[in-house]
Amino acid sequence: MDAPEPIENHAIIGNLNTIALVALNGAIDFMCFPRFDSPSIFASLLDRENGGEFRISPELNGARRKQLYLPDSNILLTRFLAEDGVVEISDFMPVGEVAPIHNLVRRVKSVRGEVRIRMTCAPRFNYARSSHHCEQRGNQVCFSSDGEDNTRLRLCSSIPLKLENGEAVASFSLKPDHSAYFVLENAREETPCLEERYVPETFKNTLNYWRNWMSHSRYQGRWRQIVNRSALTLKLLVSHQYGSLVAAPTFGLPELIGGERNWDYRYTWIRDASFTIYALLRLGYTEEATAFNRWIEHRCAELNPDGSLQVMYGIDGKHNLDEQILPELRGYLNSGPVRIGNGAYKQLQLDIHGELMDSVYLYNKWSDPISHDLWHNLVRLINWVCANWERPDEGIWEVRGGMKEFLYSRVMCWVAIDRGVRLSLKRSFPAPLGKWIQVRDRIYQDVFDHFWDTKKQAFVQFKGSSTLDASCLLMPLVKFIAPKDPRWLSTLRHVYKELVEDSLVHRYRIGEAAPDGLPGKEGTFSVCTFWLAECLAKAGDPLRARFIFEKMLGYANHVGLYSEELGAQGEHLGNFPQAFTHLGLISAAHALDKALEGEKV
Repeated sequence: MDAPEPIENHAIIGNLNTIALVALNGAIDFMCFPRFDSPSIFASLLDRENGGEFRISPELNGARRKQLYLPDSNILLTRFLAEDGVVEISDFMPVGEVAPIHNLVRRVKSVRGEVRIRMTCAPRFNYARSSHHCEQRGNQVCFSSDGEDNTRLRLCSSIPLKLENGEAVASFSLKPDHSAYFVLENAREETPCLEERYVPETFKNTLNYWRNWMSHSRYQGRWRQIVNRSALTLKLLVSHQYGSLVAAPTFGLPELIGGERNWDYRYTWIRDASFTIYALLRLGYTEEATAFNRWIEHRCAELNPDGSLQVMYGIDGKHNLDEQILPELRGYLNSGPVRIGNGAYKQLQLDIHGELMDSVYLYNKWSDPISHDLWHNLVRLINWVCANWERPDEGIWEVRGGMKEFLYSRVMCWVAIDRGVRLSLKRSFPAPLGKWIQVRDRIYQDVFDHFWDTKKQAFVQFKGSSTLDASCLLMPLVKFIAPKDPRWLSTLRHVYKELVEDSLVHRYRIGEAAPDGLPGKEGTFSVCTFWLAECLAKAGDPLRARFIFEKMLGYANHVGLYSEELGAQGEHLGNFPQAFTHLGLISAAHALDKALEGEKV
């Protein structure tokens, strides 16, 4: 069995409910159905033999492979170019009011030459844990899971299909300018997929939807193409039903080949909230910002009894995300174990309260005034922070090697209370301002008293340490310290010395920083590089910031997407694509545009 396509050799398509990864070889090798957090139906990216895939393979010797999106859309073209012919696959998931919301359309066309093509649709249900049975009716095949997931899929085709070992297959020739299509859909939804007009009409409607959505972007800066692609990617990662944003649409993709850092990112982290709402409002997408703020408001209405938040939730607000291992899947390049669920939801990560309060503050400032009920719950949350800010926790990087008093957690507790004070004064909301201001100022002083290393002249990762981590780059971005403060500029120099490698930023140095409880190394953390570029822009060094920013743009894959990390050879590692990285890109681009124009950042 051949190796899977590299992580970076993928593009994505989606319908605001789920996402499919489409490889350069014409295979859909990862897809959960019908939602982001549903069991997988295709996962050959994690196990070529057992995971399942939906592949269209032109028989062209020595073909070069290209992928691109139709401009300002999430409709993907995968092209195979050879001496004997050229074949093009169009992939998309219909979106819009008139289109069904749970299907996937694949159209293959011969652009030049008569080409033989093979199609294989081989789903594996319930994370490859459940068997299935098939039923054929003409040019349709229905796949039904035998497991508890009870998933039923229907494949419709414009050409005859065959059943082979529980898979739908077709082998056919296409003459120049001729095409064939395949539609995979929820078998419980009736669509006119076999009608001749269905595919061209849904193609047109979907293209119009994406171009209309993209036309509302307010970004007019230097990097429109990559910022627009990041915006389109973030839109695909937002649940239309709930308004929440998944950190990534995948699970189990390793941060180290052969290592154990294989997490499930198909959930909504509170940490992403402020970055998401900031980016959406910056781009002019107030409708999406409103939907996400509404999701946040619902989470605040169900705080823990003591007034605290969970680290993350299911896209529908589910609290229980128990972690389990899937022995049925060997993992990407045998990087096991493959995990679903995420045990970090039980961790104490104090910083999330600051990110949530920052998101609410930004939304109230730039969009709509928040409600009385939300404020009532935020008071409970801030009071909890006032009583618990001195506790050690697992921190932003979710270490599993023991709690520490982390710098970033301390700073974000300050942010939580500071934004509460600002909101109360702005809206004349009732609040125990005297207590809040007193605690906020105590936290501020504590950071300078206990996290500033006088010998090194830098802010350190946790109390008592002498090392740094890249989360300190957010200190000026959340307005805890001025971006040109001498102490910050000194810290920035140490970040370069300890964490930067060829302009790319490690989030920490394994073995020197707080132990994360896992063996092995990891790559550079992509969002941290964008944070560095933004810090330099704010510090008055826009040329160096631009160099780092544009160098980082060179590490995007062929369609402008980023995974979580980059390996030593620039290979993409971790779950893909990662929202956090694209959010960092958008924020850095805005800051750089202003800095290069000589405006205050």
